[in-house]
Amino acid sequence: MSRGGEMVYIPDDSDFSSFRDQCESLEGWHCRYNKAGVTVWSQGQEESCTVQKIKTRISCKDVPAETLYDVLHDTRYRKKWDSNMIETYDIGRLTVNADVGYYSWKCPSPLKNRDFVTLRSWLPLGNDYMIINYSVKHPKYPPRKDFVRAVSLQTGYLIKANGDGACILYYLTQVDPRGSLPKWVVNRVSQFVAPKAMKKIYKAGLKYPEWKRRHDPEYKPWVYPEQNTLPSVSLAELSVQHADSLENIDETGLPEDHLSASDHEA
Repeated sequence: MSRGGEMVYIPDDSDFSSFRDQCESLEGWHCRYNKAGVTVWSQGQEESCTVQKIKTRISCKDVPAETLYDVLHDTRYRKKWDSNMIETYDIGRLTVNADVGYYSWKCPSPLKNRDFVTLRSWLPLGNDYMIINYSVKHPKYPPRKDFVRAVSLQTGYLIKANGDGACILYYLTQVDPRGSLPKWVVNRVSQFVAPKAMKKIYKAGLKYPEWKRRHDPEYKPWVYPEQNTLPSVSLAELSVQHADSLENIDETGLPEDHLSASDHEA
């Protein structure tokens, strides 16, 4: 997503417009899964390629677009519904609609766990909302020995209002996991991991209003920037995280039958 591949920049209207077009277009996308209201597509790469572009879509009845937008921003609430997350926190703010954050997640055993540092930006558009990110380097948050630092080339959400009190959620991601992964892992992402993740977000949206009423109901710094108390980060402190500068591990030999039972939950 970074222009020219070198300069860190805050996405502008053209970047958001391009992201929206990718979410809504079917051209060049191959349907990999379509069941129970969830659709998953992949684009352009062979199945054996680990840097796939994956897109998922779910229709969320009884969840307004603005509620799902809050869910995806609220790091405190994320701990309640994202069981794959190990840790997440905001590092600092760049502008009223852009920040830098950290996220780490559990990979199915026996794979190593991954983490990211990303520049995230968001844009409300009437009844629709977008959140997009890409990986950056921050001098105070270098790669850690206990994680493989992965690279988000482009990841984000498009939330579209869909009638009264409902919405459609798109999630599009292109990530370099920094590891030569087994083919079964790449297949599992589209067949199990992505659909399960979308259903989790939907359920989180249904439960959020009640949770938020009991946890700082007025506190939404992503909506009210004057509430944001994060330290300011300068673009000059950041640089683009290139995948080839990170350790690349070979996990292609790991067999699927070593997956723990919880990893098979759909």
